[in-house]
Amino acid sequence: MSDQALLNPVKLGRYNLPNRVAMSPLTRNRATNPEHAPTELHTTYYTQRAGAGLIITEASQISPQGVGYPNTPGIYSDAQVAGWRHVTDAVHAAGGHIFCQLWHVGRISLPDFHAGELPVAPSAVNPETTLYAPDFSQKPTVTPRALDHSEIKGIIEDYVRAARCALEAGFDGIEVHAANGYLLNQFLIDSSNQRTDEYGGNIENRARIVFEVLDAVTAIWGADRVGIRLSPSGLFNIGAGSDNRAQFDYVIERLNDYALAYLHLMEPFAPVDEMPNMVPHVAQHYRPRYHGTLMINNGFDQARGNEVIAQGHADLVAYGRLFISNPDLPARFATGAPLAEPDQDTFYVGGEKGYIDYPAYVAA
Repeated sequence: MSDQALLNPVKLGRYNLPNRVAMSPLTRNRATNPEHAPTELHTTYYTQRAGAGLIITEASQISPQGVGYPNTPGIYSDAQVAGWRHVTDAVHAAGGHIFCQLWHVGRISLPDFHAGELPVAPSAVNPETTLYAPDFSQKPTVTPRALDHSEIKGIIEDYVRAARCALEAGFDGIEVHAANGYLLNQFLIDSSNQRTDEYGGNIENRARIVFEVLDAVTAIWGADRVGIRLSPSGLFNIGAGSDNRAQFDYVIERLNDYALAYLHLMEPFAPVDEMPNMVPHVAQHYRPRYHGTLMINNGFDQARGNEVIAQGHADLVAYGRLFISNPDLPARFATGAPLAEPDQDTFYVGGEKGYIDYPAYVAA
Protein backbone atom coordinates (compact mmCIF):
# COMPACT_ATOMS: atom_id res chain seq x y z
CA MET A 1 0.00 0.00 0.00
CA SER A 2 2.69 2.54 1.00
CA ASP A 3 4.58 2.46 -2.32
CA GLN A 4 1.47 3.26 -4.36
CA ALA A 5 -0.86 4.82 -1.78
CA LEU A 6 -1.40 7.88 -3.97
CA LEU A 7 -2.84 5.70 -6.72
CA ASN A 8 -5.51 4.03 -4.64
CA PRO A 9 -9.11 5.16 -5.17
CA VAL A 10 -10.78 7.29 -2.52
CA LYS A 11 -14.30 8.50 -1.76
CA LEU A 12 -14.58 12.28 -1.55
CA GLY A 13 -18.05 13.48 -0.62
CA ARG A 14 -20.42 11.89 -3.11
CA TYR A 15 -17.66 11.11 -5.61
CA ASN A 16 -15.50 8.03 -6.07
CA LEU A 17 -12.11 9.27 -7.26
CA PRO A 18 -9.68 7.01 -9.14
CA ASN A 19 -6.61 8.23 -7.24
CA ARG A 20 -5.53 10.48 -4.39
CA VAL A 21 -3.47 12.89 -6.50
CA ALA A 22 -5.25 16.24 -6.46
CA MET A 23 -4.32 19.20 -8.64
CA SER A 24 -3.74 22.17 -6.38
CA PRO A 25 -5.23 25.60 -7.16
CA LEU A 26 -2.66 27.45 -9.28
CA THR A 27 -2.95 31.10 -10.23
CA ARG A 28 -1.68 31.35 -13.84
CA ASN A 29 -2.91 34.82 -14.97
CA ARG A 30 -4.32 33.66 -18.32
CA ALA A 31 -7.80 35.28 -18.14
CA THR A 32 -6.70 38.14 -20.37
CA ASN A 33 -10.10 39.16 -21.75
CA PRO A 34 -12.06 42.13 -20.35
CA GLU A 35 -14.66 39.77 -18.80
CA HIS A 36 -12.04 37.92 -16.70
CA ALA A 37 -13.54 34.75 -18.14
CA PRO A 38 -11.80 31.45 -18.88
CA THR A 39 -10.82 30.92 -22.51
CA GLU A 40 -10.05 27.97 -24.74
CA LEU A 41 -6.56 28.00 -23.24
CA HIS A 42 -8.08 27.18 -19.85
CA THR A 43 -10.15 24.40 -21.40
CA THR A 44 -7.08 22.78 -22.92
CA TYR A 45 -4.99 23.25 -19.76
CA TYR A 46 -7.46 21.64 -17.39
CA THR A 47 -8.45 18.87 -19.78
CA GLN A 48 -4.79 17.88 -20.14
CA ARG A 49 -4.76 17.34 -16.37
CA ALA A 50 -8.07 15.46 -16.07
CA GLY A 51 -6.23 12.35 -14.86
CA ALA A 52 -5.97 13.97 -11.42
CA GLY A 53 -8.24 12.39 -8.86
CA LEU A 54 -9.58 15.90 -8.33
CA ILE A 55 -8.81 19.19 -10.04
CA ILE A 56 -9.23 22.32 -7.93
CA THR A 57 -9.27 25.35 -10.18
CA GLU A 58 -7.12 28.40 -9.82
CA ALA A 59 -8.58 30.83 -7.28
CA SER A 60 -11.54 32.62 -8.88
CA GLN A 61 -12.79 35.89 -7.47
CA ILE A 62 -16.37 36.02 -6.24
CA SER A 63 -16.85 39.68 -7.20
CA PRO A 64 -14.98 42.61 -8.76
CA GLN A 65 -14.12 43.68 -5.21
CA GLY A 66 -12.40 40.32 -4.66
CA VAL A 67 -9.71 40.75 -7.32
CA GLY A 68 -6.09 41.43 -6.42
CA TYR A 69 -3.96 40.00 -9.23
CA PRO A 70 -3.81 40.64 -13.00
CA ASN A 71 -5.78 38.45 -15.39
CA THR A 72 -7.35 36.11 -12.85
CA PRO A 73 -10.76 34.59 -13.68
CA GLY A 74 -13.96 35.26 -11.81
CA ILE A 75 -17.05 33.20 -11.05
CA TYR A 76 -19.79 35.83 -10.76
CA SER A 77 -20.88 36.81 -14.30
CA ASP A 78 -22.64 35.17 -17.24
CA ALA A 79 -19.49 35.36 -19.38
CA GLN A 80 -17.46 33.67 -16.68
CA VAL A 81 -20.06 30.95 -16.24
CA ALA A 82 -20.00 30.30 -19.98
CA GLY A 83 -16.20 30.13 -20.03
CA TRP A 84 -16.05 27.76 -17.09
CA ARG A 85 -18.81 25.62 -18.62
CA HIS A 86 -16.51 24.84 -21.56
CA VAL A 87 -13.84 23.78 -19.05
CA THR A 88 -16.08 21.55 -16.95
CA ASP A 89 -17.69 19.88 -19.98
CA ALA A 90 -14.26 19.03 -21.39
CA VAL A 91 -12.88 17.76 -18.07
CA HIS A 92 -15.94 15.58 -17.55
CA ALA A 93 -15.68 14.22 -21.09
CA ALA A 94 -12.10 13.23 -20.22
CA GLY A 95 -13.30 11.42 -17.09
CA GLY A 96 -12.18 14.01 -14.53
CA HIS A 97 -13.67 15.75 -11.51
CA ILE A 98 -13.27 19.50 -10.97
CA PHE A 99 -14.07 21.86 -8.08
CA CYS A 100 -14.02 25.67 -8.32
CA GLN A 101 -12.08 27.59 -5.68
CA LEU A 102 -13.99 30.68 -4.46
CA TRP A 103 -11.75 33.65 -3.60
CA HIS A 104 -11.83 37.12 -2.15
CA VAL A 105 -8.38 38.61 -1.64
CA GLY A 106 -9.43 41.32 0.84
CA ARG A 107 -6.47 43.60 1.57
CA ILE A 108 -4.11 41.71 -0.77
CA SER A 109 -4.97 44.08 -3.57
CA LEU A 110 -4.26 47.58 -4.87
CA PRO A 111 -6.44 50.60 -5.64
CA ASP A 112 -5.42 50.06 -9.28
CA PHE A 113 -7.87 47.14 -9.45
CA HIS A 114 -10.75 49.15 -7.97
CA ALA A 115 -10.85 52.44 -9.90
CA GLY A 116 -8.74 54.07 -7.21
CA GLU A 117 -10.84 52.87 -4.27
CA LEU A 118 -9.14 51.16 -1.34
CA PRO A 119 -9.19 47.38 -0.99
CA VAL A 120 -11.30 46.11 1.90
CA ALA A 121 -10.35 44.06 4.95
CA PRO A 122 -11.58 43.23 8.45
CA SER A 123 -9.51 46.13 9.79
CA ALA A 124 -7.40 48.96 8.45
CA VAL A 125 -4.06 47.12 8.75
CA ASN A 126 -1.56 47.31 5.89
CA PRO A 127 -0.09 43.89 5.00
CA GLU A 128 3.18 45.66 4.17
CA THR A 129 4.07 43.72 1.05
CA THR A 130 4.34 44.35 -2.68
CA LEU A 131 1.87 43.21 -5.32
CA TYR A 132 1.54 43.19 -9.09
CA ALA A 133 -0.67 45.93 -10.51
CA PRO A 134 -2.85 45.28 -13.60
CA ASP A 135 0.11 46.22 -15.85
CA PHE A 136 2.37 43.78 -13.91
CA SER A 137 4.40 46.58 -12.36
CA GLN A 138 5.13 46.02 -8.68
CA LYS A 139 3.69 48.38 -6.10
CA PRO A 140 3.57 48.50 -2.30
CA THR A 141 0.30 47.66 -0.61
CA VAL A 142 -1.83 50.36 0.96
CA THR A 143 -3.76 50.46 4.21
CA PRO A 144 -7.14 48.92 3.36
CA ARG A 145 -10.55 50.18 4.31
CA ALA A 146 -12.19 48.30 7.18
CA LEU A 147 -15.48 46.73 6.15
CA ASP A 148 -18.55 48.23 7.74
CA HIS A 149 -20.62 45.75 9.71
CA SER A 150 -23.41 46.04 7.15
CA GLU A 151 -21.04 45.16 4.30
CA ILE A 152 -20.15 41.75 5.71
CA LYS A 153 -23.56 40.34 4.83
CA GLY A 154 -22.95 41.60 1.30
CA ILE A 155 -19.67 39.67 1.17
CA ILE A 156 -21.52 36.51 2.19
CA GLU A 157 -24.07 37.19 -0.56
CA ASP A 158 -21.19 37.44 -3.03
CA TYR A 159 -20.11 33.94 -1.97
CA VAL A 160 -23.69 32.77 -2.48
CA ARG A 161 -23.82 34.25 -6.00
CA ALA A 162 -20.45 32.70 -6.85
CA ALA A 163 -21.58 29.32 -5.51
CA ARG A 164 -24.68 29.47 -7.69
CA CYS A 165 -22.60 30.48 -10.70
CA ALA A 166 -20.27 27.53 -10.09
CA LEU A 167 -23.27 25.21 -9.98
CA GLU A 168 -24.54 26.65 -13.26
CA ALA A 169 -21.07 26.27 -14.78
CA GLY A 170 -21.18 22.52 -14.21
CA PHE A 171 -18.55 22.10 -11.53
CA ASP A 172 -18.60 19.02 -9.32
CA GLY A 173 -18.18 21.15 -6.21
CA ILE A 174 -16.57 24.24 -4.73
CA GLU A 175 -13.68 24.98 -2.40
CA VAL A 176 -13.89 27.99 -0.06
CA HIS A 177 -10.48 29.67 0.01
CA ALA A 178 -9.83 30.67 3.63
CA ALA A 179 -6.03 30.38 3.49
CA ASN A 180 -2.86 32.19 2.40
CA GLY A 181 -3.63 35.57 3.88
CA TYR A 182 -6.77 36.34 1.86
CA LEU A 183 -10.00 37.81 3.19
CA LEU A 184 -11.39 34.94 5.27
CA ASN A 185 -7.91 34.21 6.64
CA GLN A 186 -7.62 37.91 7.53
CA PHE A 187 -10.71 37.59 9.70
CA LEU A 188 -9.28 34.55 11.50
CA ILE A 189 -5.97 36.11 12.58
CA ASP A 190 -5.87 38.74 15.31
CA SER A 191 -2.91 40.55 13.74
CA SER A 192 -5.16 41.50 10.81
CA ASN A 193 -8.54 41.48 12.56
CA GLN A 194 -8.82 44.19 15.22
CA ARG A 195 -12.60 44.52 15.10
CA THR A 196 -14.66 45.04 18.22
CA ASP A 197 -18.00 43.80 16.88
CA GLU A 198 -19.15 40.18 16.67
CA TYR A 199 -16.68 39.51 13.85
CA GLY A 200 -13.62 40.35 15.95
CA GLY A 201 -12.10 39.81 19.36
CA ASN A 202 -12.23 36.24 20.60
CA ILE A 203 -11.62 33.06 18.64
CA GLU A 204 -15.29 32.32 18.03
CA ASN A 205 -16.02 35.80 16.73
CA ARG A 206 -13.07 35.88 14.38
CA ALA A 207 -14.22 32.57 12.88
CA ARG A 208 -17.84 33.70 12.53
CA ILE A 209 -17.69 34.79 8.89
CA VAL A 210 -16.04 31.52 7.84
CA PHE A 211 -18.92 29.49 9.21
CA GLU A 212 -21.52 31.91 7.88
CA VAL A 213 -20.00 31.47 4.42
CA LEU A 214 -20.00 27.68 4.83
CA ASP A 215 -23.61 27.70 6.00
CA ALA A 216 -24.59 29.76 2.96
CA VAL A 217 -22.77 27.77 0.28
CA THR A 218 -23.55 24.31 1.69
CA ALA A 219 -27.22 25.28 1.55
CA ILE A 220 -26.76 25.57 -2.22
CA TRP A 221 -24.42 22.67 -2.92
CA GLY A 222 -24.85 20.26 -0.04
CA ALA A 223 -21.95 19.83 2.34
CA ASP A 224 -20.65 16.76 0.51
CA ARG A 225 -19.76 18.89 -2.52
CA VAL A 226 -17.98 21.67 -0.58
CA GLY A 227 -14.38 21.79 0.59
CA ILE A 228 -12.46 24.44 2.49
CA ARG A 229 -8.79 25.42 2.39
CA LEU A 230 -6.95 26.60 5.50
CA SER A 231 -3.31 27.46 6.29
CA PRO A 232 -3.01 27.07 10.08
CA SER A 233 0.71 27.90 10.12
CA GLY A 234 0.78 30.14 7.10
CA LEU A 235 2.72 33.40 7.03
CA PHE A 236 2.15 34.14 3.33
CA ASN A 237 0.48 37.56 2.98
CA ILE A 238 -0.20 37.67 6.72
CA GLY A 239 1.67 37.96 10.00
CA ALA A 240 1.41 35.44 12.77
CA GLY A 241 -1.40 35.92 15.23
CA SER A 242 -1.10 35.56 18.97
CA ASP A 243 -3.12 32.32 19.06
CA ASN A 244 -2.91 30.55 15.68
CA ARG A 245 -2.83 27.07 17.19
CA ALA A 246 -5.89 27.67 19.37
CA GLN A 247 -7.70 29.50 16.57
CA PHE A 248 -7.31 26.71 14.05
CA ASP A 249 -7.89 23.96 16.61
CA TYR A 250 -11.28 25.57 17.20
CA VAL A 251 -12.11 26.02 13.52
CA ILE A 252 -11.04 22.55 12.42
CA GLU A 253 -12.73 20.71 15.27
CA ARG A 254 -15.93 22.63 14.54
CA LEU A 255 -15.70 21.66 10.86
CA ASN A 256 -16.50 18.11 11.98
CA ASP A 257 -20.10 19.26 12.31
CA TYR A 258 -20.36 19.94 8.56
CA ALA A 259 -19.58 16.58 6.85
CA LEU A 260 -17.76 18.47 4.10
CA ALA A 261 -16.35 16.83 0.99
CA TYR A 262 -12.87 17.55 2.37
CA LEU A 263 -10.63 19.81 4.40
CA HIS A 264 -7.61 21.09 2.44
CA LEU A 265 -4.69 22.07 4.69
CA MET A 266 -1.40 23.77 3.87
CA GLU A 267 1.83 22.73 5.49
CA PRO A 268 4.00 25.77 6.41
CA PHE A 269 5.91 27.47 3.59
CA ALA A 270 8.73 28.22 6.04
CA PRO A 271 9.77 26.57 9.35
CA VAL A 272 7.67 27.66 12.33
CA ASP A 273 9.23 25.39 14.96
CA GLU A 274 10.45 28.35 16.98
CA MET A 275 7.00 29.99 17.04
CA PRO A 276 5.11 28.57 20.04
CA ASN A 277 1.65 29.47 18.76
CA MET A 278 2.13 27.71 15.41
CA VAL A 279 1.84 24.06 14.32
CA PRO A 280 5.02 22.85 12.56
CA HIS A 281 3.52 19.58 11.23
CA VAL A 282 0.00 20.41 10.13
CA ALA A 283 -1.25 17.05 8.82
CA GLN A 284 0.11 15.16 11.80
CA HIS A 285 -1.46 17.62 14.26
CA TYR A 286 -4.89 17.89 12.64
CA ARG A 287 -5.51 14.33 11.43
CA PRO A 288 -6.63 13.20 14.91
CA ARG A 289 -8.79 16.32 15.27
CA TYR A 290 -10.58 16.16 11.90
CA HIS A 291 -12.77 13.17 11.20
CA GLY A 292 -13.53 13.73 7.53
CA THR A 293 -11.53 13.51 4.31
CA LEU A 294 -8.25 15.40 4.69
CA MET A 295 -6.17 16.77 1.83
CA ILE A 296 -2.65 18.07 2.47
CA ASN A 297 -0.55 20.40 0.34
CA ASN A 298 2.84 22.06 -0.06
CA GLY A 299 6.16 20.65 -1.16
CA PHE A 300 5.27 16.98 -1.49
CA ASP A 301 6.98 14.68 -3.95
CA GLN A 302 5.71 11.20 -4.81
CA ALA A 303 7.55 9.45 -1.99
CA ARG A 304 6.40 11.88 0.70
CA GLY A 305 2.89 11.83 -0.71
CA ASN A 306 2.72 8.05 -0.49
CA GLU A 307 4.17 8.19 3.01
CA VAL A 308 1.73 10.75 4.43
CA ILE A 309 -1.21 8.68 3.15
CA ALA A 310 0.23 5.34 4.26
CA GLN A 311 0.81 6.76 7.74
CA GLY A 312 -2.84 7.82 7.88
CA HIS A 313 -2.09 11.53 8.22
CA ALA A 314 -4.00 12.48 5.05
CA ASP A 315 -6.33 10.99 2.46
CA LEU A 316 -5.22 12.99 -0.59
CA VAL A 317 -2.19 15.06 -1.52
CA ALA A 318 -2.49 18.19 -3.67
CA TYR A 319 0.32 18.94 -6.12
CA GLY A 320 0.97 22.29 -7.73
CA ARG A 321 4.31 22.82 -9.46
CA LEU A 322 4.52 19.18 -10.55
CA PHE A 323 1.15 19.47 -12.32
CA ILE A 324 2.29 22.57 -14.19
CA SER A 325 4.97 20.66 -16.09
CA ASN A 326 3.52 17.14 -15.89
CA PRO A 327 -0.08 17.19 -17.13
CA ASP A 328 -0.17 13.38 -16.82
CA LEU A 329 1.24 13.37 -13.27
CA PRO A 330 -0.73 10.37 -11.88
CA ALA A 331 0.26 8.28 -14.90
CA ARG A 332 3.92 9.20 -14.37
CA PHE A 333 3.62 8.25 -10.72
CA ALA A 334 2.15 4.89 -11.77
CA THR A 335 4.87 4.05 -14.30
CA GLY A 336 7.87 5.69 -12.67
CA ALA A 337 8.34 7.93 -15.70
CA PRO A 338 10.69 10.89 -15.22
CA LEU A 339 9.17 14.20 -14.16
CA ALA A 340 9.62 17.36 -16.24
CA GLU A 341 10.78 20.50 -14.48
CA PRO A 342 8.53 23.57 -14.74
CA ASP A 343 9.74 26.80 -16.31
CA GLN A 344 9.13 29.36 -13.59
CA ASP A 345 9.64 32.26 -16.01
CA THR A 346 6.36 31.33 -17.73
CA PHE A 347 4.19 30.76 -14.66
CA TYR A 348 2.37 34.10 -14.86
CA VAL A 349 3.16 35.68 -18.23
CA GLY A 350 0.12 34.61 -20.27
CA GLY A 351 -0.16 32.67 -23.51
CA GLU A 352 0.41 29.06 -24.44
CA LYS A 353 4.09 28.84 -23.57
CA GLY A 354 4.62 27.16 -20.22
CA TYR A 355 0.87 26.57 -19.93
CA ILE A 356 -0.40 24.02 -22.43
CA ASP A 357 2.82 23.04 -24.20
CA TYR A 358 4.16 20.55 -21.64
CA PRO A 359 3.67 17.15 -23.30
CA ALA A 360 2.49 13.94 -21.73
CA TYR A 361 5.31 11.43 -21.29
CA VAL A 362 6.01 9.06 -24.16
CA ALA A 363 8.56 6.32 -23.60
CA ALA A 364 11.41 6.29 -26.10
